Amino acid sequence: MKKIHILGIAGTFMGSLAQLAKAMGFEVSGRDHAIYPPMSDQLAKAGIPVQTDMNAPLPQDAEIIVGNVMRRDMPVIDELLSGFFRYRSGPQWLGEEVLCNKFVLGVAGTHGKTTTSSMLAWILEQAGMAPGFLIGGVPGNFGVSARLGETPFFVIEADEYDTAFFDKRSKFLHYRPRGVILNNLEFDHADIFPDLAAIERQFAHLLRLVPNKGLVVMADATPSLERVVEQGCWSPIERFGARDSARPWRLVGEAIWLDGQHIGDMPDNIIGRHNRLNALAALALARFAGVPPEQGLNALAGFVGVARRLQNRGTVAGVTVFDDFAHHPTAITETIAALREQISAASHPGRLIAVVDPRSNTMRAGVHQHQLAEALSGADLVVFHSPENLGWLPREALASLGTRIRFSPTVDAVLADVLALAQPDDKVLVMSNGSFDGIHQRLLDALATRTASMD
Repeated sequence: MKKIHILGIAGTFMGSLAQLAKAMGFEVSGRDHAIYPPMSDQLAKAGIPVQTDMNAPLPQDAEIIVGNVMRRDMPVIDELLSGFFRYRSGPQWLGEEVLCNKFVLGVAGTHGKTTTSSMLAWILEQAGMAPGFLIGGVPGNFGVSARLGETPFFVIEADEYDTAFFDKRSKFLHYRPRGVILNNLEFDHADIFPDLAAIERQFAHLLRLVPNKGLVVMADATPSLERVVEQGCWSPIERFGARDSARPWRLVGEAIWLDGQHIGDMPDNIIGRHNRLNALAALALARFAGVPPEQGLNALAGFVGVARRLQNRGTVAGVTVFDDFAHHPTAITETIAALREQISAASHPGRLIAVVDPRSNTMRAGVHQHQLAEALSGADLVVFHSPENLGWLPREALASLGTRIRFSPTVDAVLADVLALAQPDDKVLVMSNGSFDGIHQRLLDALATRTASMD
C-alpha cells in the first residue's frame, strides 16, 4: 500500500516516521489526542494532515501504523482489530520499508541518545556523506527530526522503549544496525520494565543484530553494559571514557586520545562532561563509517545543539530561561553541572534555579525519589512541581534540600514561585520530558510584563 494512516502521529518518533514516508512518496495522514510544536510545525510543513478525533472511522484504503502510545482499551484499537485492516507498528514499518537497505548507525543508552545521534549525523553531513536520520529531537544544524538522506548511511536514535501494544520488544530490535553506540545503561521506564536486568536483556538482543564486521562503541567502566556484553557479542568493541582504562578512546579534560595518541581537543562549544563523552562516542562511530577523527572534530566545532537539550529559550530582565528534557537523576545531575560550567565562566554568574516537572511514568511512581535530592544539590534554588497525584511524597524525599526548595502543586504555582525568586543574572533551568503547559514562554512573557509594569 502507498497510503498510510498513523495512530499517535504527534510523538517525535511517529511524526518523524510520517515525514520519511511522505518523502518516499506515500500518502500520509494521522491522528493523535493533541499535537503541539515542534512536531505540529514539521508535519504542517510536510503537508501531512492530522486529526484529533481519535474515534473517527479508520480509512479502509490505508495501512494503519500503530504508535506505542496506543492502548488496547482504546475504541480505535478495537475497530482496528475487528476490521480487516493491514497494520504494523511504527518501528516494524521503519525497519522493513526504510532501514532494510541502509547502512544503519544506531545510538542507544538511557541518556544522551538524541544529542549523540545529532552529533553523529552532523559529522557525516560535514564529511559530504548526506546521511538520512531519525532523531528524537530537532537538531539545530538540520531543523528537522528526520530525513531520508541521499546515501545509504542512516543515523537512528535507538530507543529501548517498547514497540506497540502487541509487540513489547524494544523498538531498536527492528533497526538492524551495522554499528551501534551503547552510551550508558540505567534503570528507567518503570512502567514497562520490572528491573534493570530486563532492560539489559533487550540490549543483549540488540547486540545479536550487529554483524561480525560491524562495530559496538561502548562506554567504559559501566557494569550494566559489561553484563550485556557477557550475554554475547559477535562484533568488535571499542570502549570510550574518561578513565585511564578506556581504550582506544579517552577523554582527559578537553584532550582526546585515540590508541595512546593525542589527536586534538574537544571544541569549546561542546559544554558539559556528558556532552563531551557523547561527542567522543560520535567520533568513534563516525570513524567506523569512514570519517577520520580530525575531520569529525572540525565538524563538531560547528555543532549547535538540539532543541530541548539545555536550549536557551530567551533572556528577559536579565533572567535567562533554559529548557531541557532531563527526567532522570543522572540526566538532572549532568544538566545542572553543564549549566553550572557556563555560569562559572560568565562575568556576572548569578544563581541557578532548577525547575523540575516529574512527568515521566518512572518519576511519577517515585522510582528514583531517593536520588533526586543529590541530583538537585548543584542548584542554588529548586522549584518542584508536586501535584497531588504523585505516587510518593516529594516533601519527605527532598527534605535535605531545606530552604533551597519550594513545592508548587500546580503549573501556575510553579510560575508564581519562579517569578518570586528570579533576579537579574539568574539562570532558570526547566527540566521536563513534556510540554509543561508551555511554562518556558509563559515565564518569559511574565518577566516582560513585570518589567514593563515597573518602568
